[in-house]
Amino acid sequence: MKTFDIAIIGAGAIGSSIAFELAREKLSVVVFDRQLPGREASWAAAGMLSPAPHSPRDAVLVPLGRESLRLYPEFAAAIEESAGQSIGYEREGALELFSGPQAEKERDRRVSACQQLGIAAEAVSIDTARAWEPTIGPVACAAAWFPEEGRVKPRLLVEAIGRAAQNRGVQFRPHSPVTKLLLEKERCSGVVVRGEANGAGQVILAAGCFSSQIGSYPRSLEPYAPTEPVRGQMVALRPDHLRLQRVLRTESGYLVPRRDGQIVAGSTCERAGFDKRVTREGLGQILNTARKLVPGLSGAAIVETWSGLRPGTPDDLPILGPAGIGGLLIATGHYRNGILLAAITAKLVREWVTVGRTFFETEPFSPLRFARGKLQARHAL
Repeated sequence: MKTFDIAIIGAGAIGSSIAFELAREKLSVVVFDRQLPGREASWAAAGMLSPAPHSPRDAVLVPLGRESLRLYPEFAAAIEESAGQSIGYEREGALELFSGPQAEKERDRRVSACQQLGIAAEAVSIDTARAWEPTIGPVACAAAWFPEEGRVKPRLLVEAIGRAAQNRGVQFRPHSPVTKLLLEKERCSGVVVRGEANGAGQVILAAGCFSSQIGSYPRSLEPYAPTEPVRGQMVALRPDHLRLQRVLRTESGYLVPRRDGQIVAGSTCERAGFDKRVTREGLGQILNTARKLVPGLSGAAIVETWSGLRPGTPDDLPILGPAGIGGLLIATGHYRNGILLAAITAKLVREWVTVGRTFFETEPFSPLRFARGKLQARHAL
């Protein structure tokens, strides 16, 4: 049986970033993936780096997002130096647009809420927003400016992290689905891949929406990592005579510009199981929002359409940390924020592995929160 210091399940942005970070500690690291590395949620992402909450219940996630955004310049530089290639990291900020008769009031509430959470945000006039981005359509009546937000090209990111990790000695095993964990005396001692046992001093579950499907004997991981797929459809557009400098977003969608002139538009949020098909309805919704934001996109060529499966959780928060099983750490369920949270997640896992604890408050994201809830529910019966 082959044995490693660390075995990671999942080679997306999260798993690969963890591998890159742990390889710095001179640990032998292997990463198993059910297909080619980085080809699931990470490959499909838009690449926005925004800690701003999507809903009020996301407020607990903001400190984690803010810290990861703070780490990103160093994180990006380390990857690019080790890999010898760019990840398309830029820090141009983002404009959030509001429409309707209550647009300014809604904008002011949004800005105030974000500022109270420590996020850099300010109200700007719609005239100022249009001076920065002249293509903004007439439906926008108010704007908020998020100057510290950034973006990356996710496909370049996962490719570069993989190369950087390999340059540090990490072994990647594509097309190697982990079917179960090895448990010995209530401690995780490795993984089983296609019937073959692989020993490990520490196993890290980072398999995205597939995490809940990883079996173990004699217990299931589903109570600790109850992930589910949430489909997000995407469109890449190439306008002829139109360019954006900054991310534009509204409640119903967003536009992310690329240096090559393409604009990525997204996205849907669908509970459709593991179905990754692109639908006419989903694309229609995305294109309708994009054209309202920037009417000049009506004639843009559609370069590519695709979808990805975000790793959702019951409370839309990531699952991070020990699961009460020795030798096992969980780092999954990042939902819409996997690209943003890759930097902080890698750092947290390194701390858990090397010193047994982390210096950041992670209790709201503990895998044990779901198991506790189910135990309480059983006791209530």
